[in-house]
Amino acid sequence: MKTLLSFFTQSVGKFHDNIFLWENKGNGYVGTTYSETKAQIDFFAAGLLSMGVKNGDRIALLSEARNDWVISEFGILFCGAVNVPLSVRMNEPGEIIFRLNHSGARMIIVSGNQISKIRNILHELTTLEKVIVLDEITDNTYGELSALSLKKSGQSFLAAHRDLFDERVASVRPDDYANISYTSGTTADPKGIILTHRNYVANISQGYSLMDISADFTTLLILPWDHAFAHTAGIYCFMGKGASIASVQVGKTPMESLKNLPKNIREIRPHLLFTVPAIAKNFKKNIEKAIKSKGVFTGLIFNLGLKVAFLYNGHGFNRGQGWKMFLKPFTIFFDFLVFKKIREGFGGRLEFFIGGGALLDIELQKFFYAIGIPMLQGYGLTEAAPMISSNSISKHKLGSSGYLVANLELKICDEQGKILPAGEKGEIVIKGENVMAGYWMNEEATGNTIKNGWLHTGDLGYLDNDGFLYVLGRFKSLLIADDGEKYSPESMEEIFSSQSVFIEQCMLYNNQNPYTVALVVPGREALLRYLATKQLDPATVEGQKNALEKIEQELQAYRSGNKYETSFPQRWLPAATAILMEGFTEENKLLNFQLKMIRSKIINKYSQQIRYLYTPSGKNICNEHNMQAIKALLSGGDLPQPPQ
Repeated sequence: MKTLLSFFTQSVGKFHDNIFLWENKGNGYVGTTYSETKAQIDFFAAGLLSMGVKNGDRIALLSEARNDWVISEFGILFCGAVNVPLSVRMNEPGEIIFRLNHSGARMIIVSGNQISKIRNILHELTTLEKVIVLDEITDNTYGELSALSLKKSGQSFLAAHRDLFDERVASVRPDDYANISYTSGTTADPKGIILTHRNYVANISQGYSLMDISADFTTLLILPWDHAFAHTAGIYCFMGKGASIASVQVGKTPMESLKNLPKNIREIRPHLLFTVPAIAKNFKKNIEKAIKSKGVFTGLIFNLGLKVAFLYNGHGFNRGQGWKMFLKPFTIFFDFLVFKKIREGFGGRLEFFIGGGALLDIELQKFFYAIGIPMLQGYGLTEAAPMISSNSISKHKLGSSGYLVANLELKICDEQGKILPAGEKGEIVIKGENVMAGYWMNEEATGNTIKNGWLHTGDLGYLDNDGFLYVLGRFKSLLIADDGEKYSPESMEEIFSSQSVFIEQCMLYNNQNPYTVALVVPGREALLRYLATKQLDPATVEGQKNALEKIEQELQAYRSGNKYETSFPQRWLPAATAILMEGFTEENKLLNFQLKMIRSKIINKYSQQIRYLYTPSGKNICNEHNMQAIKALLSGGDLPQPPQ
């Protein structure tokens, strides 16, 4: 088994003159070859060695996607250290502080756009010794080191001590840690997922059993590079085939970078794009907007072409079968007339998308399939490095998450661990060399997740008779946003109910939706006491509205500018709330014997309320349903009917 170091070095030997990295700093894209990248990595790694970095030291990386991201990561790995990649989307100091202190990071490599986040919390970073800045340092107050100076030191070190550098590289073993990637665990604190060199190299090989990448392929890697999907399927898998990756032109703000995306796609003309639902939906929206601007006739032709393609394509697995074969000439006609022009907006070379991070809506998949750029759903999680399954060009079923990568065992189990047959739903459990080493400094969480070598994913799914995997959502509890980000709600739910007498119980929900919602069982007696202090009658509309507004006020206390603003990431706080009349109990089978919520049953029972919360009227705490519910609660009356 290779390490990532030998894997990359082998690619450099085979593809030394191929362009590996494309970057646009404002004057068009410039390519850097494999051999040029390796030279920069050597200088960076040697610079770290000259600073006393040892095997196993943790070094964090906080930067936008750019050439220096790859150079920094491999610089860390080539001196035997461990990368702790951090998301640039983290804006709350506590999130960064925890990750740096918990990992014991000795250093952090940070871009100029992100440096203020570190400067503001330096006094709270207990293990940090040095900050390395990827851009020019204009303020020397903080004693930071520029990456340029580091590489110059590394160049001198290599000239004098090449043997020491080579010894360090040779000392790295397949089971050594490569990354500690933080995600959200089952407690208030995130969990550090330990991935070894073996995990990554195994998963790259597994990915090749599904992805056909050639050395002349190029991708614009639009997902954050710390994202497990982009990291392995993008950077590493392309690297192993001598292919090229390009970064989105970095702007001064995230919005400015986002605006560069359409232009960059046309400039790079990618063969393959990796996406998540939020980005895919935006692509679709822009296509439909462009068609609408062409006039009524073009819109009619476009929609007719879509209908014909939907019929012909089916679910992919049955494309053009039976009588549908007679539709093929019509699909060719509409493709020539309208769809080909749409593809030119993506550079004209785009063969397919691979969707990951969260489940892609089947209608979204059908849309892109119809216009000639299939969007192939994949499935994975960071703990599996992350690829588990995917559809491919040669074998796919829209709506499924594809078939398994090679050299991976998978079983579907019920709550007692019993293996279920094809077609039956249960927890997805896997085993393979891509399964993480465990959670950093968290033996309990590791033991709960990996049992006898099997990784319990916590995801609900089933295998069909053709071997395609269908992922249906969480088997347990994680919130999943529409961009694939995940977060455990359990600590939030516990704090909401323990810190407020007005909230007896609370369950948060987000299954790839634009925002999180809350199901709240109010504290009836506390609300009655509260209304009494304000001399309000609970039988009046005014009293009932005040009760609802008090509950909302309790939840708003965790928003920016309020009392508990630093408790949780803002994006996961509920944006809409449904008031429930019945608590979660063992008797109504909404709690298990350990008095933990059985989420699947709660979601099923209150599915109508949840759907209502994703409507404009549902976001108003004083909506019709909540007014009925609070009236019945305060009076002890009958249960209101759920919203339609």
